[in-house]
Amino acid sequence: MKLAPLAAAALIGLTAPALALDLKAMSEEEKAAFGEAVRGYLLENPEVLSEAIDVLNQRQANAEAENDRTLVKTNADAIFEDGVSYVGGNPEGDITVVEFIDYNCGYCKKAHPEVMKLIAKDGNIRYIVKEFPILGEQSVLASQFAIAVLQVAGPEAYEKINAGFYESFRGDMTPDTLAAFAREFGLDPVPIMARMDAPEVTRIIADNHALAQRLKITGTPAFVMGGQMIRGYVPLATMQETVADERG
Repeated sequence: MKLAPLAAAALIGLTAPALALDLKAMSEEEKAAFGEAVRGYLLENPEVLSEAIDVLNQRQANAEAENDRTLVKTNADAIFEDGVSYVGGNPEGDITVVEFIDYNCGYCKKAHPEVMKLIAKDGNIRYIVKEFPILGEQSVLASQFAIAVLQVAGPEAYEKINAGFYESFRGDMTPDTLAAFAREFGLDPVPIMARMDAPEVTRIIADNHALAQRLKITGTPAFVMGGQMIRGYVPLATMQETVADERG
């Protein structure tokens, strides 16, 4: 019995049924010989382990991607058509990109200019923002404020506030600093601040948290691009590749 080749084949998942080994049927001496053959083969051919790990990792990645597609399909209405989230870019675009954000998230700030470049350069992306504050009370205040701006002053004002949080806002997020922030963009802070605690605002944040939990999103930024999900920051090139893959 040629144990080394059979052992190597088993390690990389290529053993044919006819060659399958029943270790329980082996004597102790045969098991010992088999173990030595495996050890010797791997010492002489360590690249086999790397190949086997690569195959396993790819299978796991494929399974996770398929699971993500199922999650997106199951929650499609809440992701793409909730009727309350900001919608920008090209509303008639052939691909929808959804971003879960927290204004206190450093990686969200890093991703912001690249997301904007993606949308501007492509021209055919529908862009949705999900307010998903997870980094403390100031994050919650910022999201309440942004949603209130959207509801009171409309999407153009929201777009400015959204960008402003990343590009110009400095200091702690408090009612006073947020009111001043609104005035910087020519907005009346009084109705905005009054709206922040409205049940409609609270419900949107709660629904976004529930959606994120269903999608297994635990951090920001997180993206849904067509049927694919990206958890965490990725550079512009990766976002472009994902969009192209969805179109392909």
